[in-house]
Amino acid sequence: MSRPNSTPGAPATALPRRNSTLGVGAATLVGSALEWYDFYLYGTAAALVFNRIVFVNTDATVATLAAFATFALGYFIRPLGGLIFGRLGDLLGRKRILILTLLIMGGATILMGLVPTYDQVGIWAPVILIVLRLVQGIGAGAEFGGAAIFAVENSNPRRRGLHGSWPSAGVYLGLLLASGVFAIVTQLPEDQFLAWGWRIPFLLSVVVIIVALVIRLRLAETPVFEEVAAEEHKPTPVRDAFANEKRGMLSLVLAQTPQNVVSSINLAFITAYIAGNLQLANTVGPQATTLGTAVTMICLPLFGLLSDRIGRRPVMLIGMVFSALFAFPYFWLIEGGRAPLPITIAIVLSLGIGIGAMFGPQAAYFAELFTGRSRFTGLAFSRELAGALTAGTTPLIAVALVAAAGGSTWLVSVFIIAACILGIVSVLVVGETRGRRLSATTVAELKASTGSFEN
Repeated sequence: MSRPNSTPGAPATALPRRNSTLGVGAATLVGSALEWYDFYLYGTAAALVFNRIVFVNTDATVATLAAFATFALGYFIRPLGGLIFGRLGDLLGRKRILILTLLIMGGATILMGLVPTYDQVGIWAPVILIVLRLVQGIGAGAEFGGAAIFAVENSNPRRRGLHGSWPSAGVYLGLLLASGVFAIVTQLPEDQFLAWGWRIPFLLSVVVIIVALVIRLRLAETPVFEEVAAEEHKPTPVRDAFANEKRGMLSLVLAQTPQNVVSSINLAFITAYIAGNLQLANTVGPQATTLGTAVTMICLPLFGLLSDRIGRRPVMLIGMVFSALFAFPYFWLIEGGRAPLPITIAIVLSLGIGIGAMFGPQAAYFAELFTGRSRFTGLAFSRELAGALTAGTTPLIAVALVAAAGGSTWLVSVFIIAACILGIVSVLVVGETRGRRLSATTVAELKASTGSFEN
């Protein structure tokens, strides 16, 4: 770190401005919340609105499938966004890209609230919506990765797990906001809801965008990026990532897989299974998921803090091993109880312990897998690739497995266990990462710095 020049008569050298912990936490929490508020908002609208006023078809099933196909598109385009903006984040800085992705992602969501209906413009309605969905996905492809890196690179090396958990908590805050706002507007009479009510949640994004933008504009660049950028080296983040950090990228994809699978089972598949297969009230699944989401928000920073005490690997393994062991009891509680209480217990435990332990330390763990020169590129691309491969496909796979098993869920449990085994093997092979020097510019230097607790 540069120090003030104390020589009499010499010009003073200003210390670089550092960000407050509160400011960084707020910036990453709110931005991540906006990302997933926008993303889950579309999923809800696809089920309730877009299949009726945008993707119009005489066959309701075809219309619904078309609406959900565009939902999946958002996942599949995100790796491209991770690669494009990850590269720019390694070249231009974390802060600039976080502001850019915020505007792209939020702007697309606001415009979705203004999309005309099929009756108004015909085929152009689905075309416009698809384009906006793709733009939203590209912007979102670097939001979590950038927020995670920004939080971790600004934190005390001994508190990276805790501070890095705020973007993770933002994911579940965004989900709660989306479900809450939509729950309010769906109370409108159906004709008013379909005419204008559904647009309100999308347009309300402007409030979160303004708040997040004001916070992010006030922050300085991370000290780690400033240190790496000051070196006399022409950065080539994409080439460096694919040439030198392939192992870290593969490890990330595998470690991300169980979290994606377990999360998608709880947040997407299980509600449809409870209502469709178990013939329970439509409110049972959403209510249990909402409570599980709230509990997970509290658990995430606790598990992040625990990873600062005992290491990333043990905490990640707790979540993966628990999720594997709980895969069968999870469905026993849901199917055997066929009542709100056991269903809620199953979802709260799966999300609170399983996802909490896997997702809480994730920002710190993933950031410590990569060198300073290509961290944004490697992390954002790999994480979103894992999302495209597993998060976007898990609900469809689970439905197919239930059908293949004649209505039973045992194959879904096996699927969860298999995903957890992949993650467990990856985390065991990589080893501990806590305390690595984030400004390291080679993989050998990065690994050798494990436990040094230097930035």
